[in-house]
Amino acid sequence: MMAPAFRLFISALAPTFFLSCVAVLILSLIALAFLSWAKHRHIPGPVFASVSNIPRLLWAWSGQAHRKHLELHTKHGKLVRLGPNCISVGDAREIQKVYGVGAKMGKSDFYKVLQPMSRGKAVQGLFNTQDDMLHRAMKRPIAGYYSMTNLVEFEPYVDTTIKFFLQRLEEVQQKSPAACDLGTWLQWFAFDVMGELTFSKRLGFLDEAKDIDGIMGSIWKVFQYSSWVGQMPWLDKLWVKNSLVRRLLPESTSPVVTFALERARERTNIFDVGKSAAKHNSKDFMSRFLEARANNPEIPEWFVTAWATSNVLAGSDTTAIMMRSIVYFLLKYPETLKKLMDELTEAHRQGRLSDIVTWKESRSLPYLDACVKEAGRLHPVIGLPLERIVPEGGVEICGTHIPEGTVIGMNPWVVHQDKHVFGPDAGEWNPDRWLGDKDRRAMMERCLLTFGSGHRTCTGKNISLLEIYKLIPTMFWRYTMSLESDWKVRNHWLVVQTDLRVRLTRR
Repeated sequence: MMAPAFRLFISALAPTFFLSCVAVLILSLIALAFLSWAKHRHIPGPVFASVSNIPRLLWAWSGQAHRKHLELHTKHGKLVRLGPNCISVGDAREIQKVYGVGAKMGKSDFYKVLQPMSRGKAVQGLFNTQDDMLHRAMKRPIAGYYSMTNLVEFEPYVDTTIKFFLQRLEEVQQKSPAACDLGTWLQWFAFDVMGELTFSKRLGFLDEAKDIDGIMGSIWKVFQYSSWVGQMPWLDKLWVKNSLVRRLLPESTSPVVTFALERARERTNIFDVGKSAAKHNSKDFMSRFLEARANNPEIPEWFVTAWATSNVLAGSDTTAIMMRSIVYFLLKYPETLKKLMDELTEAHRQGRLSDIVTWKESRSLPYLDACVKEAGRLHPVIGLPLERIVPEGGVEICGTHIPEGTVIGMNPWVVHQDKHVFGPDAGEWNPDRWLGDKDRRAMMERCLLTFGSGHRTCTGKNISLLEIYKLIPTMFWRYTMSLESDWKVRNHWLVVQTDLRVRLTRR
């Protein structure tokens, strides 16, 4: 038995020991906070952000991170500290140092969070992979398919979907005198175009006027989750990418990945048994993906799924957001809409425009081009910094040395309002800025992050542009439109307009 005196000694020692442990813990936290603050103490920013990523997460959670970042750069200048090891760059002239081919900056762990799960494994794609070698291996066999020269072959299929889209819009407007939820219809259109181009099959959004198989909802949830958890990527490892947690929860697969897998399986079975493939456009993306793999058996089978999934994931929401922005700004500022309509009227008078405008015809419409660029500038799709990791040896940005291992990024919402590049009215809608001096225009174009920059520029950029430059002039020539209510903007990494209600009248 323990002697009474010894028990008394232990009883007296216990509170002291506990208090000592608490003191050590507090001192350790203070030391860690000091070290976090000291690493980038020369970069201005919110004090709490210098010791914790919690502010970043809360800004993303609020849905207003793009506004907050603009506010911080207005207050602190070209470099702003968003987290203990995260720096935002606001100088548009530094884009090449961060994203250029020679920058050699890899993507941060934010992109791991964006990788959807399928059969218990993360599916890497052209956009979300961090591995540059894998990205090159995935892009090399198919890069040529996305050139505009090749994509104009798809115009008849885009035209078919445009005709059906306009037909459905008119049916809806005839049934109800209320304003049309054009924002949603544009998103359905973008999804169905990608279905037609990738699988020779509309996904069914326009036909059913609803979210098919929960695809839109699932993508929304991915971007919403990623925008929050991406600020502290280790949280993703604790939950979605945690193998133990996944064993306890029902197996789930992204509806987009499932759809792509099914279409690949259907097409492969047709080719394997020698059946007629008449129902499919032999030059659609899925056929070309399968052909690329047939020509090079070393290409893994999962590349086909990743390519098809990337088309739908990255090529639908982003295009819809761009089109919504263009429509919104033109209706919001009627003086610019009049300039566009004058251009379209003159082109039609000269016989230079078809009922459904072709890509070639759209290239002769400079004011349309200016409106598209200005909408992409003033309301970019991306609402958070495109994060990169500073390589060995560090880098000098805005005259300041940034050490290796630092997470840096440029938020398009910040960069696109750089007054040194875009002028003192950079925060305002003004398509005319793109019609001036050629050298200035070229400089502004180099400073756009509408589709990213460098060797990781959006692969499907030309698909998006093909849709936009065809549909926008066709719609505005066909309909008189009025904006019935202002839109609401929420930032879940992709900045999505949740309300764009428009009344349409056939001219």
